[in-house]
Amino acid sequence: MNKTSITVARLFDGEIFHHNCQVVIHDGRIAKITPVPANVEVEYKGLLVPGFIDLQVNGGGGVLFNTTPTLAGIRQMFSAHAKFGTTAMLPTFITDNVEQMALAAEAVSQAIAENTLGILGIHFEGPHLSVAKKGAHSAEFIREISDAEWQILSRKDLGQIIVTLAPENVSVQDISKMVSMGIKVCLGHTNAGYQTAQRAIDAGASGFTHLYNAMSPMTSREPGVVGCALLNDQTYSGIIVDGHHVEYTSCEIALKAKAPGSVFLVTDAMPPVGTDDNEFAFFDRTVHLNDGKLTSTTGELAGSVLDMATAVKNTYQHVNVSLDEAVRMASLYPANYINQNKQRGLIKANYHADFVLLDDNLDVQSTWVAGQQLYKKQ
Repeated sequence: MNKTSITVARLFDGEIFHHNCQVVIHDGRIAKITPVPANVEVEYKGLLVPGFIDLQVNGGGGVLFNTTPTLAGIRQMFSAHAKFGTTAMLPTFITDNVEQMALAAEAVSQAIAENTLGILGIHFEGPHLSVAKKGAHSAEFIREISDAEWQILSRKDLGQIIVTLAPENVSVQDISKMVSMGIKVCLGHTNAGYQTAQRAIDAGASGFTHLYNAMSPMTSREPGVVGCALLNDQTYSGIIVDGHHVEYTSCEIALKAKAPGSVFLVTDAMPPVGTDDNEFAFFDRTVHLNDGKLTSTTGELAGSVLDMATAVKNTYQHVNVSLDEAVRMASLYPANYINQNKQRGLIKANYHADFVLLDDNLDVQSTWVAGQQLYKKQ
C-alpha cells in the first residue's frame, strides 16, 4: 500500500476552509485530513483546493487533439494543463471527418484502458451543428448522424462522452437515444429557437456548451437558446471566462439567473496553452494569438488560450464571485455534471487525491493527481 502525506497552511475542501492540515493519501485516494500540531511547521504555505476539471479541452502543449488524435497527444495536452491546476479533463474533438473521429475515440479508449492520469472521457463538439453558428468549425464536415457516428458513440470504453449538437439538426429521438446510452448531450453551435431547444431539453439534453457563444441570443420576442439555458434550472452550462468570449457582466447575469451550482468553468483551450507559440495550423486556416485572443485567418474566434487557474482568477476578480464559489465552478460543479462528484471535486476522505496549491495571487504552485505531484513551480 502506497502511503504519503502533505501538510498545508490553508485548505479549502470544496465546502469550508481549514488551517494547518495534513492530507494523508493511500493508493491515490485521500485517506483522511487531520490537524497539524502547533509545534510542527507545515510544508506548503499556500492554499490547497480541489483539482480543476475541464470538460472542453481542444488542445495544449502545442497539440491540437484533432490533428494528433493519439495517446501521446492526449498525454502532452494533459501535462500542459496540469501546470495550471487541471487534474481531470475531457479531450475535445471538434467537427472533422469520421475517420479522424474514430482515431480520437481509439486514443481515449487506450488512455482509459491504461489508467492514464486525468482522462475521464471524450467530448465530441460536433459534427452535427448549425452552419449558421459554426464559429471556427469547418462547414464541409458538418453533417447528419450516420451509422459510422453511432458506432463510435455506442462504444463503452470511452468513459464519459459529451456530445455538443444543434437541436435543429438532430431529432429528439436521436437525442433521447444518446441520453439512454449514458451520453451527456449539450446544445451548442446552434441557431435554434427557444421551442426547439426546449424540446431537446425535454428529450434529455442536459447542458449548454460555452454559454452565449455560438448560440441564438435571447431577445424580446424570441428567447433563443440563451434564454432556454438561463430558464432551465436543471441544466448545466459551461462558460469561458477569459474576457474575450463573454463580457464579465454577462457572466454575472448568467450566474444570477441560473440555479446555484449549474454553471461551470471551461477553457475551450487550444494548442498554445503551456507554450510560447503565437500561431498554429487549423484545418485550412491559421489561427493567430494577439492580446490573449485567438482569431482565425477567416475572422472567427477560434477557441482560447485560457487555463483553468486563470478562469478561476478571472471569475473571482471580475465576476463578483467569492473565491470558494469560483473554485467550485472549476471543480465540484463539472464533477457534478459528469457524475463524478462522489470521487472528485472535493478534498475529502475516499476521494481521488487530486488537488492544487495556489499562492496569494491564485497562481498554481503545485498540482497533484491521484496523489502524485505532477507539477511543482520552480
